[in-house]
Formats: sequence, C-alpha cells, structure tokens
Amino acid sequence: MEILEEQRENWGGRAAFVLAAIGSAIGLGNLWAFPFKVYNYGGAAFLIPYIAAMFVVGIPLMILEFSLGHFTQKAAPDAFGRVGKKWEFVGWWGILLSFVIIMYYPVVLAWCFSFLWISIKAIVTGSALPWSGHGIEGVGRAGDFFYKEYLQYNGSHTLGGINWKLFWPLVITWLAMYLCICRGVKLVGWIVWITVPLPWLMLLLLAVRGLTFKGSTQGLAFFLNPDWSQLASPAIWRVAFGQVFFSLSLAFGVMITYASFLHSKSDINNNAVIVCLSDFATSMVCGIVVFATLGAMAHVTQTAGSPVPVSKVSLGGPGLAFVAFPYALAQLPYAHWFSLVFFIALVTLGIDSAFSITESCLAAIIDKTGWKRSIVLPAMTAIGIFSGMLFITRGGLNWLGTVDTFVNGTWGITFMGLLEAVVLSWAYNIDTLRLHANNRSDWRLGKWWNYAVRIFIPVVLGSLFVWNIIDDFFVSGGGILGFFIQKDGSVNLPHCVGMAIMAICPILAVLTSAHRSPYLQPEDKTTRKSVQRKTERLVGIASLAMAILSVLLFAAALNLPSMAVHAQVKWAMIVASVLAVTAGIIAGNFAMDRAYAANAIPSSIARWSGVLSIMVLSTIIAVMLVQLTGKAKIPAVSEVEQTLKGVSYIMLGGVSLLIIAGLVWCFYLAVRAGSNGSNTLQQPEEN
Repeated sequence: MEILEEQRENWGGRAAFVLAAIGSAIGLGNLWAFPFKVYNYGGAAFLIPYIAAMFVVGIPLMILEFSLGHFTQKAAPDAFGRVGKKWEFVGWWGILLSFVIIMYYPVVLAWCFSFLWISIKAIVTGSALPWSGHGIEGVGRAGDFFYKEYLQYNGSHTLGGINWKLFWPLVITWLAMYLCICRGVKLVGWIVWITVPLPWLMLLLLAVRGLTFKGSTQGLAFFLNPDWSQLASPAIWRVAFGQVFFSLSLAFGVMITYASFLHSKSDINNNAVIVCLSDFATSMVCGIVVFATLGAMAHVTQTAGSPVPVSKVSLGGPGLAFVAFPYALAQLPYAHWFSLVFFIALVTLGIDSAFSITESCLAAIIDKTGWKRSIVLPAMTAIGIFSGMLFITRGGLNWLGTVDTFVNGTWGITFMGLLEAVVLSWAYNIDTLRLHANNRSDWRLGKWWNYAVRIFIPVVLGSLFVWNIIDDFFVSGGGILGFFIQKDGSVNLPHCVGMAIMAICPILAVLTSAHRSPYLQPEDKTTRKSVQRKTERLVGIASLAMAILSVLLFAAALNLPSMAVHAQVKWAMIVASVLAVTAGIIAGNFAMDRAYAANAIPSSIARWSGVLSIMVLSTIIAVMLVQLTGKAKIPAVSEVEQTLKGVSYIMLGGVSLLIIAGLVWCFYLAVRAGSNGSNTLQQPEEN
C-alpha cells in the first residue's frame, strides 16, 4: 500500500520530531539505572555488550517502529491493524502497558517537583536543606527524610492510607503534562526545544562542576574501571540487551505514534540513529555526573573525619535520585543551587517521557473512536490522578516497584518487542517497510535489516524471555506454584498482582481490537496472488520437521546421565539440535523471501514453522545460559582501586569518539541531503 495522504497534524519540522523522540527515550532511568548497571556489571567492560546491543537490537527496532508509524500515519493499534486486522491487538497490548506506566510514572515526577520546590524555598529563606547532614549520619538523615518524613513509607505492601501531601504535586504533574500536549504535536514540537536541551545543560553543568571537585576520580573509578572477567558471564549480556531495549522506549507504541505525525517525506533511518546515540550519550553523561559527585562527597566526608565510601551510598532506583545524590550535593559548596539544578534536570528529563507515553495512549484512542482531543485528554488526566493515588499511599513505593518490574521487565516490554518483530517480519512483508524507509532517508538499509528483524532480534529477545521464565519459575521461585505461594504458605501478593496485570493487558487488547470502529480505515488489501505454491509449502513442512527434530535431540541430550562417558555424546546432540533448528529457520526464511519475490502470499506453514524454529532456538539458548549462569555466578561488587586505570581512559575516550563521530556522520548526511536539493523533503507539507 502507498503511504496514506489523509490530513493529519504533523511536527513543525525534522528537528522538533528528533527532539521529541530523544525526549521520550531519555528519562529518569538514564540517571539511576544505567550508571549502576555499569557499576554492578564490570565497569567499563559493560559498555562492550551495551554497544553491541544498541547496534544489533536498539537501532534496527527503532527504525522498524519509525517505519511502521510513518508508513501507516497512525498510532500503534491502527498501524498494526493496517498490517492485518487480526494483528491490531498487538498495538493495543503495548498501549495498555503504556497506560499502566502513566498510572505510576507521574508519581515519581511529583517527587521531583516536591524536591525542586524544597530547594527553591531553601534558597529564598536561606535555611538548610532538610536532607542535609554530615558523614555516615548524614546518609541516614537523607534516607530518613525521603522514606519516613516525605513518603511516610511503611515498608510493606499494605497501603496504609493516602499521604495527602503528595496529592497536590501529583495534580501539578498531570496539569503540566496536560498543558504540554493539549494542543497536539505542534505544541509538543515547541515545548521539546526547552525540555530536551535544558536537562542536557543542567547535566553538563553538574558534570563539569563534579569533575573539578577533589575526589571525583575516586568516584569515577567505581564507574569506569573495567572487570574484564565479567564479560564471560551470560547475565551481563542479558542485562546489557535489556537496558538498551528499555532505555529507548521501544515496544510501547510511543515511537510508532510519534513517527505517525511525520510528514510523508521525512527521514527515518538517520533520525533513528541520532535518537539512539543521543540516548547513549545522555546515559554516559549521567554516569559521570553521578559518580564524580559521589566521589567528591566521599572525599569531603573523609577530610571531615567521618568518611562515607562511595559504595556506601551507591543506591539504585529512587534511592539514588532522592537519597544518595541529594546527600552528596548537600556536602558541597552552594548546595542549595546545585540541588536546584539537579532537580530541574530530573523534572525535565522525566516530563518528556511522561507526556510522550500519554500522547501515544491519547492518539490510539482518538484514532479508534474519532473522539476529540479536548474530551479524551481531560478524561485521561482525571483517570491518571485517581489511579496514581494508589502509589501515594504509605505502601505505594512497594507497589510502584512491583508494577514497574513487570511492565518494564521481561514479562512486559521484552515480550512486546519479540511479538512486534515476529508479527512485522513473519506475518507481513518487512521489505515493504525497508523500501519505504530507504526512499525517504539520508542513507539506505541493506537486506541485512530484514534478517536482523526476522531472525536475530526474535532469537535474542526470545532467549531473554524464556531465560526469565526459567529463572522466575524454576531457579528462584521453586516451581510455578512457588512463584505465587511463599514458603510459609502465604500468597505472594506482588507476584500475583504483577502477573494479573500481564494477563489482563492482552485480554483487554483482544477485546478492544475486536470492536470494529466506523472511524477506522479499511485494512490494506494487497494485490499479491493468494496461490500458495507447492515449493513453499514443502519448504515450510521441512522447516517444521527440523524444528521438531531439534526439540527431540535437545530433550534427549538433557536427559542423558551426567557421566563423563556421555559428555561428548551430549554435546554432539546439542550441537546437532542447534544445527537442525537453524536449518529450519533458514528454510522458513527462504520460503518467505521466495513467495514475496513472486508477489504471492507465503504459505501459513512456512510462516509458523519459521516462528516455531525461532522459539525452539531461543529456548535452547536460554536453557544453556541458565546452566552456564548457575556455574559462573557474577562476583559481588568489591572495593576497587581509588584511581582510574589507563584502560578506563581509553574506554571512555573510545565511547566518546563513537558517539561524537556517529552524530557528526548523521548530521553530515542530513546536511548533504539538503545541499543536494532534497532539503524540501525535510519540511512539513502543506495540508
């Protein structure tokens, strides 16, 4: 099908779209998740699997979502509906997960607004920051202020009543989000010119100031000194791929929705790379800010005779942003002003992600129902405030962590990415999206992208998903029943609620997609021949047979007695099973390519046998990774050298060069495209 020419609002230009996409990708997770995953998983060594994951999963999937949104000019549900009506539920599934996120994400932003207001009051009145303290006692004081005084946290999943002093910051957060998107993406295009560059400026200010403090290198040593031995652990690769996937806001429908507002001739490929590299650059700057500042704090407390080592306050999640970092800044000169800058950065980092997720939900509802934005957005705002009250209770912090773990974890976003890649590559001719992107981009994708999305990415994400199932149910949970029932016989309420949410979302997605709205465009009617040729069916049957053979060989290998005499036979059978299922994947892929080349619809057996083969290979890889992880546990983080190693400087320089060179290359291609007379393609068309 051709790109739809219906009227649809669009961004004010290419830069506005890129900034909005960057703002959606960059969030609070860049500040508190990435630095400590680097710290906990090998320091600078972690950057190797992270960069690999960004290039082989992050960028290809970003291009896929941009292409689909731009091609259909619709939000995620209707975009998948244009691929085929039966696949509309995939888009709704991601949108429903997004809606769960905007139930609790604004609560975290409300904390940021509160701490920002406290910093402003301290500057105006000249009083001390309420979380300030010195030495080891100061760490406790900062924690007590956040958890006990501010959140009134009860430490359990018992709700314990609403903390009403958090209510008005929550209302202010939703009001700010409402004002950002109430007039559509043209207004968003103006707002992101402030909310995206501003946190960069704040972070750069904090980074430069942090690096000038004595003791900053002591903190950076925790961040960048590499532990190469941890690269041998499969778990590090799992974490790296997961972090890339989560950091870029993929599979929630956000990027599909944003790309749907692009004018019909805007670049896709180059924009995707710019967004990914910008997100990576922001994460690195956040890491430098965090550990340079914590190192300076450690130095100050050591000089004062009440030392607090960097590792003592190296807390992940909210504990970093609202305990460790405020405490560290309170130890520095002009603490009030640095706290102000820090929380301005937090607010502007978070607000873009928050309203981008809200916009994706809003656009999906409008596309489905035809209702006006002026009706849907106020209703969403009211529902968001009401549902957010669950997380401002005294036990709300635990529930926030529980829900976020499932939605942003393997059960949620990773499975959605897997489903997205499988549907768009095995149930649809993905070459259509590649050619669409190439016809409008500063540089072109090769056929490798088709196979990356059709084979490699599903295998990677499928392995992560199966690995997580095995780990939750059998390694850590004591079986499926043990995942839901604790050892004392009581119900594991967080696990039950989390899995209930994961089960309800697809059910609601199917029910929503089953409702035929008169406002939806009819799905694409392809002109391909419906004749399924004998060759493709035979290849599909062969692919299915290879998948079944692989399952039998692998199951037999696992059931062999663990005796030395069987070791060689066991590994031979495992290798044979991998070769068999790989042959099945290649056969299924061949059948798909052959059918599309003949402008025919591929045989169903060819499609499903290929998908089954990918799932079998993913399961084999996951089982082997579980066994390897069980034998090679990641060593606990230990005290490191207090000074940076030479290799750390090399790694930091190499990463900086990669980011800078990549962005310069992207901008050069964009400028060259404009100088060749194609700059009009980057301007919005007149309706």
